[in-house]
Amino acid sequence: MLAERVARALWLPVSLALIAATLWAFDLHTHLPGDAALWVAGGFALAIVISLGMGLWRFRWPRRAEAVARLDRTLAGRPLAALTDQQAINASDPASAAIWQAHRARMAAAAARARAVRPKPDLARRDPYALRLVALTAAAMALLFAVPGQQGPLAGMPGAAGAAIGPSWEGWIMPPSYTDRPGLYLNEIERDSFEVPQGSRVVLRFYGAPGALTLEQSLDDGVRSDESGQALEFDARRAGRIEIDGPNGRAWDVAVAADALPQITADGAMTRARGGVAEQAFTATDDYGVQTGEAIITLDMAALDRRYGLAVDPEPRDPLRLALPMPMSGARDTVTETLREDLSLHPWANMPVRVVLSATDAAGQTGESPASATLLPGRRFFEPSAQALIEIRRDLLWSRENAHRSAMLMRAMLYRSDNAFLFRGAPSMIRGAVAFIETRLEDDSFTPEARDELAQDLWDLALLIEEGELANARERLQRARDRLDEAMERGADPSEIQDLMDELREATRDYMEMLAEQMPDAEPEQGDQRDMGEDGENQTVTQSQIQEMMDRIQELMEEGRMDEAAELMAQLNALLDNLQMTRGEGGESMPGGEAMEGLGDTLGDQQSLADETFEQLQEQFGENGQDGQQQSGEGEPNGEDGQQGEIGKDTEQALQDLAERQRALRERLRDQQLEDLPGDGTAEGENGLTALEEANRAMERAAEALEQGDMRGALQRQAEALDALREGLREFRDAQTADRREQQGSDGDQMVEGQGTGRDPLGRELGSEGQQGETGSTLPGENPRARARELMDEIRRRLAERERSDDERDYLDRLIESY
Repeated sequence: MLAERVARALWLPVSLALIAATLWAFDLHTHLPGDAALWVAGGFALAIVISLGMGLWRFRWPRRAEAVARLDRTLAGRPLAALTDQQAINASDPASAAIWQAHRARMAAAAARARAVRPKPDLARRDPYALRLVALTAAAMALLFAVPGQQGPLAGMPGAAGAAIGPSWEGWIMPPSYTDRPGLYLNEIERDSFEVPQGSRVVLRFYGAPGALTLEQSLDDGVRSDESGQALEFDARRAGRIEIDGPNGRAWDVAVAADALPQITADGAMTRARGGVAEQAFTATDDYGVQTGEAIITLDMAALDRRYGLAVDPEPRDPLRLALPMPMSGARDTVTETLREDLSLHPWANMPVRVVLSATDAAGQTGESPASATLLPGRRFFEPSAQALIEIRRDLLWSRENAHRSAMLMRAMLYRSDNAFLFRGAPSMIRGAVAFIETRLEDDSFTPEARDELAQDLWDLALLIEEGELANARERLQRARDRLDEAMERGADPSEIQDLMDELREATRDYMEMLAEQMPDAEPEQGDQRDMGEDGENQTVTQSQIQEMMDRIQELMEEGRMDEAAELMAQLNALLDNLQMTRGEGGESMPGGEAMEGLGDTLGDQQSLADETFEQLQEQFGENGQDGQQQSGEGEPNGEDGQQGEIGKDTEQALQDLAERQRALRERLRDQQLEDLPGDGTAEGENGLTALEEANRAMERAAEALEQGDMRGALQRQAEALDALREGLREFRDAQTADRREQQGSDGDQMVEGQGTGRDPLGRELGSEGQQGETGSTLPGENPRARARELMDEIRRRLAERERSDDERDYLDRLIESY
């Protein structure tokens, strides 16, 4: 009991004293700045005195009665207490006295078996943080490793290891962690030479009297050491020699394997994907793996057309830096990825730039690709008023000196602007932008922040004019997708995942409803079915299937299976992107089929309108008795004043009707420009869009000529529109042909040997034109297109099952590659 009470009273002050002695033994107080060592020592002393005083105050010397009671509690029947008892009744009765004596005899026998009780200080309950164990371990380390001459005042104490072993050394070589190479223990290396990666850290520890062992090395320019000179470190920067001179010394020739500079190249020029997203494919390599990458984009002033709003000097802007995507898992010695970034909002969008790609390895080395000149991809606008607002926005971001000019241009847009904007609120918003600029120019408060705020408002207005409310739904969907991708990368908690998935579900539903409103002729099938692929007949998905994919993504994220969730999220993103791509399609076997038919109808209607205009011109000549030469010589120069005055009211009304029809035809062409036309991102597709834009402008000028009564000028503009439409159709047909050849080529690669060129990858006969989906024979009463959709859905389902073998999943992937 005395040992228990002493341990309970003194364990804390003794532990603090041992910790303080250990710190002192290892000479750690010499490393503290200023008077910090004194403050630490005073703190330890105060803590020791307080804990010792409290322990002594609580200490009580054990009494004999307490010891007897403690011992008695360990015996069965409490015999010691029984031996001190007296018979209370019938003491004079011989029988009772005999029983009592027998009872005392048994208790005496039980008491004879008593043994000393082991002390139980119960310190674990009083020391929940195991401070006493820490103190004992620290004291043991001090006794073992407080080597004389280098570990402070305890050096030379009996029991120190150094006193027994004499001068000795230990050495290690630790390669950089990114090399995944094991460390080397120099004491066990018997050979005279070896190789280590560049940047490896060499650590040596000398034990014994200072100066007994010395080091000579040529791997680094210097050696880092502590105050005693016994702990040495340096890096292996070049090949050289390590030599330890002294008792048991050694020497090695060390070869250093150089860390190669990372290499990165752009796989082609930067391209514009759908929606104006910039895409840059690249390949980066490094011997130990690429850690990070960056695309550095600078404005190419030499290639810029410095006219109009770009004539003034630009405001300085830092180069645009974009982080290159890297694999989330796996080796990075060779990385082939594609940078995708929507840069439509950047001031340099659609301007000439120079792009340099850089890659950095774990050692901090950076390699760069040659600079490539390109146009920074951005979103294209086709509505003239939206185009004008985007150009004004570009000029404002170029320099605030363009503010007054931009306000004047927007005022010009408002002149006679009745029914000129597809978005009804555009005129009021433009007036607000003009007032915003002029007010801040007057009080010199048109700051960069105010300019950027106005630029965002102009962008939003241009989107509303171009697409209406669809832009808002698309923006919400993209934001929800981006936030969920970010949550996957950082491993968000389940509550955040639930909120993000709910946001994605709501945004997807709103976007699909908006698409349905944009396609009034479309009648989705069961479950709000939507066409999801470039071949509308073969790839469909329902809203319930999208919901199932979202539920699966959430389940995988909550289980911590982020790689699988990222794969499934990529598939969902592809489906949602295809919704954007095919919202103008009508089920043709090649993309843009319905749009091509619409352009053909527009060409025919424009030809009919031109014929009617010519007939109206002939009727006017017959009424006025004038020939075509007089009309050309007198009517055209005078325009409205020279010609309009000579035509009758019926002719004037007919011309107005023709002008309205011409404008309606132009509006139809403008809508067709926004549809999914063939060859997007190719030279043919770009040429076709340019031709349609020329046709659009020619139609507008033809309508103006008809309103002014200038029928000869209108015919000339209509002829220009027809030529441009024909040129656009030719370009799109070339693009469609190229797409068909590419698809047929990929189909040919998938043909099963022995099936012949008239069968698809599943061995079915193709139609007369060789297009997939037009099978030569089907089961009676079965819809072949519905059956094809079911097969594609089943293949995709099996492809998404990770437990299937790689060979089977590769075969399934090749089956649907061209679809």
